[in-house]
Amino acid sequence: MSLPKPDMTLDTSGLSCPIPILKAKKALSAMAPGATLQVVATDPAAPKDFVAFCKATGNVLIESVTRGDTFVFLIQRTG
Repeated sequence: MSLPKPDMTLDTSGLSCPIPILKAKKALSAMAPGATLQVVATDPAAPKDFVAFCKATGNVLIESVTRGDTFVFLIQRTG
């Protein structure tokens, strides 16, 4: 099964917490329910931050991938 192509990609490389989360929250709020956002981050805290963010907001973390020092998240907006 292939993952859905993201509706939008947000590159937060080089930014530290909480900026990647805040930018993702703003981007998701402008998207329709069911839309997907791909976030690229380099902050070492990003994997746990995005798990907590999705749990707190009810959005779905479809995928979390580590590629070297880069983290890629695919988040689906709910409701």
